[in-house]
Amino acid sequence: MKSILVVSNEAEAYPIIASTYKTGYTVEKTANKTGALELLQKRRCDLIFIDLDVLNNQDSKVNYKEALQPLRQLFPSVEIIVMTRQDNIRKAVNAVKAGADDYLTYPLDAEELKLVSANLNKTRIMQSEIDYLRDQFWQVDTFELVRTNSESMQKVFQQIRTVSPTKSTVLLVGETGTGKSVLAQLIHKHSNRKDAQFISVHCGAIPDTLVESEMFGHEKGAFTGAVRRKLGKFEFATGGTIFLDEIGTITPAAQIKLLQVLQDGNYQRVGGDETLKTDVRVIAASNADLKKMCDEGTFRKDLYYRLNVFPIEIPPLRERLEDIPLFIETFLSNLNQFSLKEIISIHPLVIQAFERYSWPGNIRELENLVERAYILEASSMLTPESFPNELFETEATSVVIPTGKQLTLAEVRQQGVEEIERNYLKDTLARKRGKINDSARDAGISCRQLNKLMNRYGLRKEEFK
Repeated sequence: MKSILVVSNEAEAYPIIASTYKTGYTVEKTANKTGALELLQKRRCDLIFIDLDVLNNQDSKVNYKEALQPLRQLFPSVEIIVMTRQDNIRKAVNAVKAGADDYLTYPLDAEELKLVSANLNKTRIMQSEIDYLRDQFWQVDTFELVRTNSESMQKVFQQIRTVSPTKSTVLLVGETGTGKSVLAQLIHKHSNRKDAQFISVHCGAIPDTLVESEMFGHEKGAFTGAVRRKLGKFEFATGGTIFLDEIGTITPAAQIKLLQVLQDGNYQRVGGDETLKTDVRVIAASNADLKKMCDEGTFRKDLYYRLNVFPIEIPPLRERLEDIPLFIETFLSNLNQFSLKEIISIHPLVIQAFERYSWPGNIRELENLVERAYILEASSMLTPESFPNELFETEATSVVIPTGKQLTLAEVRQQGVEEIERNYLKDTLARKRGKINDSARDAGISCRQLNKLMNRYGLRKEEFK
């Protein structure tokens, strides 16, 4: 049975929606957004009808993407229909552009309700068919890896789909922590070599004196300490795939041997005379600019051209912020499997802070932050209190100076003070989970003063619990 939530102060909204959806649905109602969030934290919802004024809290300058985010964060697949008066249609369209699925105008009409539902259902079926056809290529155990809301990552996955069945050399380029090793394994799993070995070599972690030995092996007595013959990674990977991470760190001598392998598949062990043959698919990765290294003379140009047969550039996390909720969902699911806790969501203020952060450590940094917060968190939601304070400092210290208006310096100064006050109160209330006494004590003001400021800036303690 599907669940519908009606969020509206309009007397007519709930009765007509409830009467339209009699069979196969449960219909609940609440008067405000806070009540909606509380209900959504307790149980799943398939369809939300929400009044536009309730959604934007009567704020004419509301950012609809941010207003919808708390609802989407709890259930990314929920369908949201905004309801409004005829004279607010333009705002309703803006809400749809920002992420709502459709809109209706008052007075509500039963036939229009059915039509909107039918259109949403048709769209959902079409999307499912598209997803099914797309997923025919991906193996079941990799579905989580290829989920994305980012256009740039969709292009990356399309490139992977194209190159995986071939034997061409692939060069993955991207910052540290963007998931290059995961994508290398994804390519291998969807190649014709998927049943053979996947050997990963972190070139940057191997001492310069041992790089050749690790990659190509050595004969007994080849150097001090070589007491027996050792097989190299290329020998182990024969018939399969070898992943060379941080390829830009290998020594000039190793570069020459690698070039020989890529050209004709031949190599020799260190200290050996026997020419060995290998049939291996090479995937290399670099967080450095190899072309620039070639120009500087620290990397061989001929090797670069051999590696750069099919380059794939992986965008950093700051360029795919829309995927952060998907990553968090996956991280929480994995953490819940190995813990007695059951944390199912994350506070909207944390998501807002994540969207402002530059993510120098990319996905790896996000995963570490979520894991740390998971350990500290005592509730069923990851709250700002469980994350480093530095994440929330950007908003509190940045003030947008209005342009295009004739304002005096005093007016600009007053707006700046108000913006700082509002952001400071939001951060304090978030850290104290909406507790008035604790928040007032941290702010160094009385509870009465805090309540007056909250009323002034339209802040409700329920939003921070």
